[in-house]
Amino acid sequence: MLDGPRIEPLSGRPATKLVVLLHGVGADGQDLIDIGRHWAPLFPDTAFVAPNAPDPCDWDPTRYQWFRLTVRDPHEYWQGAAAAAPKLDAFIDAELARLGLADSDLAIVGFSQGTMMALQVAPRRPHPPAAIIGYSGRIAGVERLASETVSRAPVLLVHGVLDEVIPVAAVVETAAALRAAGFTVETIERPGLGHGIDAVGLKAGAAFLRQVFADVTV
Repeated sequence: MLDGPRIEPLSGRPATKLVVLLHGVGADGQDLIDIGRHWAPLFPDTAFVAPNAPDPCDWDPTRYQWFRLTVRDPHEYWQGAAAAAPKLDAFIDAELARLGLADSDLAIVGFSQGTMMALQVAPRRPHPPAAIIGYSGRIAGVERLASETVSRAPVLLVHGVLDEVIPVAAVVETAAALRAAGFTVETIERPGLGHGIDAVGLKAGAAFLRQVFADVTV
């Protein structure tokens, strides 16, 4: 079973929402839980969790990866994301059950490889989450998305124009595939930003969550 750092609601009340934060390759949950720390004051009744990916990273066994990246091609992305998806699904199910919440109370947020996992898992869950947010990532298995989509959540994609790891063109391809499969998608391209998340992206993510978590007390 996956595990990682958590932030319980700052209000001290039972959680009414859950945000799952998915890190990139060569990282761990501690890297992404900082997003939760940034957002938690804005969403005091929301719980945040950032699971460590299931496998040790190929180049640093003290860190983690959702799947191996031996070469960067779309087929490898899809194979890896599909293989890791059941573990992430099981973790999400367990967290929702722990908090007594439903998929409609859930947002899935990913960075880089974590975005691939968010876009692999969320559309194939029986019930849609409230939102999917992807930073600096892309979709795996573009050609499979439409036929395998079970549920649709609104999507926000944020990408640096100067991304040296996943080119910004990926956000255009990913948004087009999602829209073709019936998703509502917003995209933000950040001038001057490489492979990372900046303050503008964090603010946009919070605003997006505020829209989908309409009953949040601010």
